[in-house]
Amino acid sequence: MADKSFQFKILSDNRQAGHNYFLMDRYEAGMALDGTEVKAAKSGKVQLKDAYAAILKNEAWLINAHISQYSHGNRENHEPARSRKLLLHRREIDKLLGETREKGLALIPTKMYLKDGRIKCEIAVAKGKKLYDKRETERKKTAEDEARAAVRASKIRNAG
Repeated sequence: MADKSFQFKILSDNRQAGHNYFLMDRYEAGMALDGTEVKAAKSGKVQLKDAYAAILKNEAWLINAHISQYSHGNRENHEPARSRKLLLHRREIDKLLGETREKGLALIPTKMYLKDGRIKCEIAVAKGKKLYDKRETERKKTAEDEARAAVRASKIRNAG
């Protein structure tokens, strides 16, 4: 039997999403892309910082994701910040629509990656953080880092 392990190559990572939102459920979505978009994305020319996903007319769309134009593209090159269709199952779209409408949650792309030759986008159902939530998260992270450093220092002292 062949090995079924999947190969991932992260093309873009939205690190600001974890800072600005509480990330809950995550979904993997395929993307409908043009040829030059695929080549540009594979070369890592993707920006997800201001991007978000929305359900419009019962279809999932990735909005404000910036895929730079392909350097060797001609007049057929794509528009960098156009809306791109996300490919999800109907029940997933219905569930996301319910969560965004009823609970007031947002859909935020967290990663764009290459999986078995196809470009996928990971979108997360997210709730916006308030300023005090961001401060609390930063405090917890600093405390964990200090504790980790103290453990490392004690191991070094005990070993030496």
